[in-house]
Amino acid sequence: MLFVMKKTRVYLSPEKVITKISFMIEMEVCANSVTSAIEAQLGGAKRVELCASLTEGGTTPSYSEIVMAKKMLDIEVFPIIRPRGGDFLYSALEFELMKEDVRMCKSLNCEGISTGILSREGKVDLTRCAELFELAHPMKVTFHRAFDMTADLEEALEDIISLGAVRILTSGGKSSALEGAAVLSKLIAKADGRISIMPGAGVNLRNIAEIIALTGAKEFHASARLPVSSEMTYRNEELNMGADTDEYSTTLTDAGLVKKLLELANSAE
Repeated sequence: MLFVMKKTRVYLSPEKVITKISFMIEMEVCANSVTSAIEAQLGGAKRVELCASLTEGGTTPSYSEIVMAKKMLDIEVFPIIRPRGGDFLYSALEFELMKEDVRMCKSLNCEGISTGILSREGKVDLTRCAELFELAHPMKVTFHRAFDMTADLEEALEDIISLGAVRILTSGGKSSALEGAAVLSKLIAKADGRISIMPGAGVNLRNIAEIIALTGAKEFHASARLPVSSEMTYRNEELNMGADTDEYSTTLTDAGLVKKLLELANSAE
């Protein structure tokens, strides 16, 4: 059994008392708000990838979200630098927006950012990524799942290592980390400690132990969200504000779920 605890600390909130345990296998939470980020910390997460619009795979959060996250969290905050959903080929204007967002994160003393830019041919855009990485320094950089959209994962791995990223968030080029477990295992072996390969996508209570056992990963990424119903008593059921959305519910990271995922990951054989 790999279940190893390094230290314990108690966090208090108005509604709960949760013991935070520092694990050998660490968790990054994809947090869709400061509220979710706080829950991630309560549950024992190592860091948050702070995002907006998770329905699009995550886009850059607002200035106020980043400010409040930095004020309220002790764990690492890595805002995603992604100006829109869709592909990872950006226009000149979009690239300028990304650079401004990196400067903003740097000015707010974020520990790092999560980003990635590709070329038309599905390769890592070394020129633009190098510019972003240099601009971000001394913040750390995670190369996000743009990696999974590259034409050659092994070539992309070497390119990203050369850029100086500290980790790659990836599902092994598949729809979920469990489907891509065999590829993830190979990537971890090829990386050989030069960069962390962090499984993400579809990670949940049912599969986290299997993913860790199959890949040998030392950290993983999940949103750990549960549905939360609106407290509104008046509801207009005649419309919604977006396709296939429920205006009277949302999803937020749950501290208890984060803690359970960590426990399961660290009990994998």
